Amino acid sequence: MKVVAITACHTGIAHCYMAADRLMEAAQVLSIQIKVETQGAMGIENKISKREFDEADHILLATEITPSESDRYEGKNLTIVSVQDALNHPIALLKKFK
Repeated sequence: MKVVAITACHTGIAHCYMAADRLMEAAQVLSIQIKVETQGAMGIENKISKREFDEADHILLATEITPSESDRYEGKNLTIVSVQDALNHPIALLKKFK
């Protein structure tokens, strides 16, 4: 299973990066292939391509703001959660995709 995720928050200093780490750790535990793009103070990091969005089985947005370049996943089935949900319940979130 392939999951792509974007984490983004208002200040983009810590929470979006911590959420990305938690999602990657949870994916490893659940044997899920994941790529997480962060949109923080440093801009877009680990950018997900339109092709990767197209090939993903599931798209997760863990955001407090509208992510940049949202046209890459327009018309796709998205799961949108808060950054706090990704931080506090990453395994439960990803289990929904199995």
